[in-house]
Amino acid sequence: MVDKSEKFRWLVRVGYFSRAVLYFVLGLIALTSAGRISEGTDGVFRAIEEFPAGTVILWVLVVGLVAYALFRFCSTFFDIENNGSDKHGIAKRIGHAGSAIGHLALAYSAFKFATTSSGGGSGGGAQEAAAGVISMPLGPILLGIVGLGFFGAAFSQAKKAYTGSFMHRISGQAPDMTRYLGGAGFSARAVVYAIVGISLVKSAWFSSSSDVKSLGSAVASLSGSGIWFTLVAIGLLLFGIFSLVLSRYRIIPDLDASGNIPAFRA
Repeated sequence: MVDKSEKFRWLVRVGYFSRAVLYFVLGLIALTSAGRISEGTDGVFRAIEEFPAGTVILWVLVVGLVAYALFRFCSTFFDIENNGSDKHGIAKRIGHAGSAIGHLALAYSAFKFATTSSGGGSGGGAQEAAAGVISMPLGPILLGIVGLGFFGAAFSQAKKAYTGSFMHRISGQAPDMTRYLGGAGFSARAVVYAIVGISLVKSAWFSSSSDVKSLGSAVASLSGSGIWFTLVAIGLLLFGIFSLVLSRYRIIPDLDASGNIPAFRA
């Protein structure tokens, strides 16, 4: 009988696999289809929808992205990865909460494509969500804070790329190329997160959601930058391969004896 800890680990691994598919397809589309990448993240899901068994893949993404989001929420509230409660640990845990929210949004987009034939339209989901926030009391301030959070996340991604600290939670049995795949991938994500952060702060300043960018539309915004666009696209594709390695070799915390709150496993 599979215990709760084993189920937890498998869910997280499906989450990393889903992230692998998402980023690999995003990078591939950016490199091969300018028209499709201009559709933003929706273009990625529309491309997956057109794959053989595309709807099945979309449902795997829905489950996996939700599982990954729950893993990050566990890291935020239960500190399952032992980040601690000092200012650096709290910052990491808040970053994980932001990652969880972002992946839930991606899961919702995948769900829309899995359950309808038309899905959404060119990053509209992100803009609709931003419009909802702006309409709230102090909404622009909240949106600006989220934008600053993306700047913090961009810095964190760049730091990981430079230091290779992400290797601390990967099994020593992982392929030797893992360090380089992760470095390239985190560098590309740093650029994309910075672009999303700029779009959020700009939208908060002008109280308009029209400039808010999703993951895909942030990449598309670089399409006129020549070599930089190509480097970011390749980096995202490599991050997809890196995530696939993580789905097998990531060290995942076990659940504790009660089977409820996960406990960190070094």
